[in-house]
Amino acid sequence: MFDKPPKFTMLNQFTPENTALVLIDYQVGTVQLIKTMSSDLSVRNAVMLAKAAKALDLPVVLTTSQEDRIQGPLPPVFETILPEAYKNRIKRAGIVNAWADPKFAAAVQATGRKNLIMGGVTTDICLIFPSMSAVQEGYNVQAVMDASGSSHQAQEEMSRRRMEKAGVVLTTTNTIIAELVQDWSTKAGMELVKLLVMTAPMMQPVE
Repeated sequence: MFDKPPKFTMLNQFTPENTALVLIDYQVGTVQLIKTMSSDLSVRNAVMLAKAAKALDLPVVLTTSQEDRIQGPLPPVFETILPEAYKNRIKRAGIVNAWADPKFAAAVQATGRKNLIMGGVTTDICLIFPSMSAVQEGYNVQAVMDASGSSHQAQEEMSRRRMEKAGVVLTTTNTIIAELVQDWSTKAGMELVKLLVMTAPMMQPVE
C-alpha cells in the first residue's frame, strides 16, 4: 500500500524545468496574413503562452522580422508581460527561417533547454521552418497550432503535415499550459486556471 499516490510523469513531458518558450513574428502587420482562423485569437493565445511562461518562470525568446517595414512592431502587451525578453528580442533583417539567423539560434541555445514550445504567427512561413530546423538540431518541439494560422486552408494543412512528418509535435494553448502546470492546486496552477477560464470563448446556447 502506498502512503500517498506515486508520482507519475509522462515520457518526455514538458515541465517548467526543462522547457523554453519561443514566439516568432507576432507583429501587427504580419498577423493580418492569417485567414484560416481569427487573427485576434492567434495573438490572444500567444499572449496566454507569454503569461504562462512568466508565471512558471520559463525562459522566453522573442523574434521579429523587419519591424520598420510592413510587418510592423510587436503589440505592446508583449513588452508589458515579458519586458526582458522584449528588450532582448532578435530583430531579423529579413531571414525567413528564424533558425537560420545565428543570433536567434544562439538565443535559443542560451536558454539551456532542450524542450521548446513554439508559436509562430503564420504556420506556413513563420512557424514551419524554425520548428523543423530545431528538431533537426536535436530539440523536442511542440508547435502551438491555435496560436498560428495561414492565408489559405491548403497552406495550413500542408504545413501541419510536413511539420508532423519532420517530428514536430502539434498541440494547443490549453493543452501545453496544462502539461506544464501539472497541478492546478499550486500557486502558478491557480493563477493559470483562472487565465484559461477568463479567456475561454463564450459557449453558444443549444437550440
